[in-house]
Amino acid sequence: MNIVTPEATRLGWVGTGVMGSSMCAQLLAKGYPVTVSTRTRTKAAALLEAGATWADTPEEVASNSDVVFTMVGYPADVREVILGSQGLLSGARPGAVLVDMSTSEPALAVEIAERAETLGVHTLDAPVSGGDVGARNATLSIMVGGPREVFDAVRPGLDVMGATIVLQGDHGAGQHTKMMNQVLIASNMVGVCEALLYAYRANLDLESVLASVSGGAAGSWSLSNLAPRMIANNMAPGFYVNHFVKDMGIALAEAGRMQLSLPGLALANQLYVALQAQGGGANGTQSLIRALASLSGLDWERRSET
Repeated sequence: MNIVTPEATRLGWVGTGVMGSSMCAQLLAKGYPVTVSTRTRTKAAALLEAGATWADTPEEVASNSDVVFTMVGYPADVREVILGSQGLLSGARPGAVLVDMSTSEPALAVEIAERAETLGVHTLDAPVSGGDVGARNATLSIMVGGPREVFDAVRPGLDVMGATIVLQGDHGAGQHTKMMNQVLIASNMVGVCEALLYAYRANLDLESVLASVSGGAAGSWSLSNLAPRMIANNMAPGFYVNHFVKDMGIALAEAGRMQLSLPGLALANQLYVALQAQGGGANGTQSLIRALASLSGLDWERRSET
């Protein structure tokens, strides 16, 4: 299998959301020829200006690409984009590689791999962590499931987008690893929000508090990157609440299948569902602090006025 290079490999990209646009832009900046498609062409405008070629359907992307990356929102989107009537497998030729970087269901990754194999097409599931910051800075953690030889061939392209790239096992292993990642984040986000609320009620200066605790044993990516957004009331999505609830639902379903009790994850999921009910589904995950603040009768957004 040929190693991916800017000179010899035609890339495809499907999905230009908050993270997908930045990830695709990294590949374009390294000189890779990229054919791109997304539901709304205007969302690909910056990529097209940077040199990407437009395709009307995923099928058309695949017919013009050796390796195609997908970064879409939900398992249903993954299924449509790859397995649908105008999906990637309809246009992919034998020897092509499909790399799904969406966070999706492990079983769907296995199903896609089995369908692709009958056509002589290779697949990897390669979900990412690091949010909008990691996508812009090419520092994502990429968790990969699939055959070693396919991973090695595609690795140069993954290196353009991420800083930590690990092959976790066969098809579906990347998605299982991402579920573990989301389990870790879920309870941690609750802790970050509760800690800030405590500091506020104790009349501490929130910026000073972060300076003290971020570098110690309590430090985390969420504390360093999302707590400042909470303090600034910046709830713009680096990662959507709606997508995080989707991820936690997948993780809880997998846990149930494996007869695992994960009460911390279940609690975090319920709190985020409450945030959705309050109209916060399209905000970033850091907006959880608003839902938790409301439990104590506090309007976090207007706290500076009280």
